[in-house]
Amino acid sequence: MLPIKDNNPTTITPWVTYGLIAVNVVVFLLTVSLAPQSQFQVNLQYGAIPAILFGHAQLPPQLAVFPPGFEFLSIFSAMFMHGGWMHIGGNMLYLWVFGNNVEDAMGHFRFLVFYLVCGIAAALGHGLLDTTSQIPMIGASGALAGVLGAYFLLFPKARVLVWFFWVFIFYVPAVAVLGLWIGMQFVNLSSGAEQGVAILAHIAGFFAGLVLIPFFKYRHIPLWQGGPKQVPVFGVYRPGRKGNATKTAPPPWAAAYEAERAARRERMKRAGRGPWGRAGETNTDKSPWGRYQPPKPQPKPGVGVPKVTRLHRGDEPDNT
Repeated sequence: MLPIKDNNPTTITPWVTYGLIAVNVVVFLLTVSLAPQSQFQVNLQYGAIPAILFGHAQLPPQLAVFPPGFEFLSIFSAMFMHGGWMHIGGNMLYLWVFGNNVEDAMGHFRFLVFYLVCGIAAALGHGLLDTTSQIPMIGASGALAGVLGAYFLLFPKARVLVWFFWVFIFYVPAVAVLGLWIGMQFVNLSSGAEQGVAILAHIAGFFAGLVLIPFFKYRHIPLWQGGPKQVPVFGVYRPGRKGNATKTAPPPWAAAYEAERAARRERMKRAGRGPWGRAGETNTDKSPWGRYQPPKPQPKPGVGVPKVTRLHRGDEPDNT
């Protein structure tokens, strides 16, 4: 289940979310341009290694980039590093869909602090699983999981457009999307299916977001926001029709879609595209179906007296 967008508007421009995405992409492009051996060295230098964070090991002097006693700074550098295109693509997509509303609920500066604190909690949660591990942890997944946890409490009834099994595209409540995501983390952790993935960092970051969001959000922002209760959470919505499968009015999340659809049709009319066309244009007609011509009215069949020709002797023929 891949999220595409949500129907949750914002009141501010999420500059911090945009900035985090930009920094992650730039760092990844710089890293991926290195040779494989150099990439491995950079991961050792800037990745969060549990054995170093908990004082069980140290990097060789030629690899150390942080002063002695400041090795914990690798937690922050590791948040902006990724191991592949799928890794950064998935993380940035989730941050793009869910980060703007969380930033809107707490402001720019507090959102940045919240993001970093969730990343710290995720790194420590992963490190506590094995404090002697010398495998570096990289990626924004832990900090991003905190954003998902915050969204889970703030906007559980918001609708998220998802791409399901790479075929179906439809809206589902955010609580279902994020609940499925955190549920899969527990399944993967118990089964060991995701080898090489810091699953515990995802779980720790998610619950850090759940715990911290009441302290970081604005006071006037309520938790567990949603639409009217009379609208069913799940349902089949048919675009362009006045009702859905429950014979009720279209759900609130469909208003934005219908507005976009109406605006697109209006633009097509003004530009002369589509079945409307532009009357009077032949060579520059933009319509793929040709110039639109309204149907001509067909004459209605009438009932009358048939024409009869009568001839009178000595008179001209007269038609009556």
